[in-house]
Amino acid sequence: MLIGPGGAGKSTLARHLGAILDIDVIHLDRLFWKPGWIETPRAEWRTLQQRLVQGERWIVDGNYGGTLDIRLAAADTIIFLDLPRWLCLWRVVKRRVIYAGRARPDMSEGCSEKLDWQFLRWIWQYPRTRRPQILRQLAQLSAQKRVIRLRSQADVARFLHEVRLVAVEDQSRRS
Repeated sequence: MLIGPGGAGKSTLARHLGAILDIDVIHLDRLFWKPGWIETPRAEWRTLQQRLVQGERWIVDGNYGGTLDIRLAAADTIIFLDLPRWLCLWRVVKRRVIYAGRARPDMSEGCSEKLDWQFLRWIWQYPRTRRPQILRQLAQLSAQKRVIRLRSQADVARFLHEVRLVAVEDQSRRS
């Protein structure tokens, strides 16, 4: 599972990992938001996520703190994109320009890309408000699960390179 602030690159990394590892990718934003930016009711959202993590292999990207416990319990690997907030802010502004008037690939149809002060504030405050709690949770899980913390775009690139190498080695062993 992939977590991190908005604009960190969760969906992009999830798509790359899904393609390399041939694993289905689940974008939580696509499932949570109904057309017109209507939220999924909480009980339905928890039930849906409990069903999603029952699969044998999956990659899930998204935060949704109210259901984080479901994914943390089911995941064998947690990737925390802990990138600088200036980079995350730049990326959401860039994303807004690129997808102006339409939904991005990891979002539900009928949810045109938008950018508001509440979302920008959430990203800006993430290192102070959400990050400490996530780091505590990950520290508690690190003995039972594989926890990967990527702090820069260079870390992300190195990680993807390593995953590709392992995938190629696995493929050649099977051949």
